[in-house]
Amino acid sequence: MKLIFERSRPGRGNDLLPSLDVPAAPLPEKYRRKTAPRLPELGESDLSRHYQALARRAFGVCDGFYPLGSCTMKYNPKLGEEAAALPGFTGLHPLQPAHTVQGAQAVLNRTEHLLCEITGMDAVTLQPAAGAHGEFLGLLLIKAYHRSRGELGRNKIIVPDSAHGTNPASAVMAGFQVINIPSGADGCVDVEALRAAGKRLPEDVSVAGIDDSWAGIHISPKLTTAHFYYEDCGAEAARLLLSMADQKRRDDAPVRQTMLGYTVVRRESVYSNFQN
Repeated sequence: MKLIFERSRPGRGNDLLPSLDVPAAPLPEKYRRKTAPRLPELGESDLSRHYQALARRAFGVCDGFYPLGSCTMKYNPKLGEEAAALPGFTGLHPLQPAHTVQGAQAVLNRTEHLLCEITGMDAVTLQPAAGAHGEFLGLLLIKAYHRSRGELGRNKIIVPDSAHGTNPASAVMAGFQVINIPSGADGCVDVEALRAAGKRLPEDVSVAGIDDSWAGIHISPKLTTAHFYYEDCGAEAARLLLSMADQKRRDDAPVRQTMLGYTVVRRESVYSNFQN
């Protein structure tokens, strides 16, 4: 496939920018380029065909199975995409005065309120802008928790080499010491490598999982995990939303907490004192 510069032809071009709706503000001389930028010269149809061809070469969750599980590869419902594209959102600027963005702020506040009601948590923050930002915030919360309990010696984070690159970076930024452990041929943490690093399971390092996946019983020691009832959670969340829609509840209505059950599946990976 040709590069866009290889498709360039002198004299071609297009004008896709709208007319100025604000007074022109020329750049000061010291910021102006001395030579024109080297940009490709293409007509609108050539430009459209080039990027359509690039899009056909891309692969994502809409095209088939994507095994990496990256937070950027999740499928966003089309309705959500349409809502996010509304001019009231896309026309905002981060430096706008607060009184001009009260509509968007109300949406954020309402979302936090709903998430608290659905999850039963005391507070929810929408501050993290991405997955790495969220994990960094989580590490800061963990650090603050240990500090509040006087557990200043709990300053190490074990990170497998199969982890996302932001994981060790976030741990270092949060002030933790990273212990890198290689993974086995199956992609799971190599427990023997963990033992070779001087860590005993579960005496020195207790490991617990979430989801109660099939892999938990095929590793040694067998994984203690939390089994959640996701179907029940989804059904209850739907009932709450339908109830709120029927009752046309106000934003200042009291939060109704609905705590759904879970089961701790006790196996071998958590120290017995913690198990009890």
